[in-house]
Amino acid sequence: MTLIKCIISHLLLLPIRFYQYCISPLKPPTCRFVPTCSQYAIEAIRKHGPFKGLWLAIKRLLRCHPWGGSGYDPVP
Repeated sequence: MTLIKCIISHLLLLPIRFYQYCISPLKPPTCRFVPTCSQYAIEAIRKHGPFKGLWLAIKRLLRCHPWGGSGYDPVP
């Protein structure tokens, strides 16, 4: 991964980590998928880079609603 992509990846991971450590513990567990949407986003960005990883994370978040399914959904 190039230096620019690496920097962008780390910048994208910062708000996700903030959510996981500061906001998520204050809320009851409600995620419909395994792994959770935030963990999925981290794995997608690490595996596919910042652009495709972010796109996969956004698609996953859009599926996270009462009629969007649930269960095991790994990063492709």
